[in-house]
Amino acid sequence: MTLCSHLLLVVLLATTACTPADADPVETRSTAEAIAALRAWDHRRAQAWADGDEAALAGIYTPGSRTGRHDRAMLAAYAARGLRVTGLRTQVLSATLLSRAPGRVRLEVVDRMVGAHAVGRGRRIALPRDRPSERVVSLRRVSGSWLVEEVTDAGSAS
Repeated sequence: MTLCSHLLLVVLLATTACTPADADPVETRSTAEAIAALRAWDHRRAQAWADGDEAALAGIYTPGSRTGRHDRAMLAAYAARGLRVTGLRTQVLSATLLSRAPGRVRLEVVDRMVGAHAVGRGRRIALPRDRPSERVVSLRRVSGSWLVEEVTDAGSAS
């Protein structure tokens, strides 16, 4: 088995292990697929931050995304200080599929950022571990890629 096969199996087992015995298998598979899409998106985001690549970061959000604008502004602020952020990982502590439609999914997630370092100009600064946050992530499939439309606080999401 390849590493990717192992990871997919772990995601599927973790998702099905946390669902009731009477859960709809299609819903369980849809949740696992949505979580996998989010994890792949998180990986692309971490790479854009590590590279300091604002264009790559813009490319993982839908046009007009407020969340995307905010993320690019934060990246630009680090770049203005001569820093990049490496090792950025998002730990998804829980995820619930709120809705799905062709080319769209909404997930409620509890996640946190870990392992990040600001590096540059001969410095390597460990960034503080994020506290768990509950968010609603809206993704849309565009030209074969999952892009984030918005990320909102779960308490304020509509």
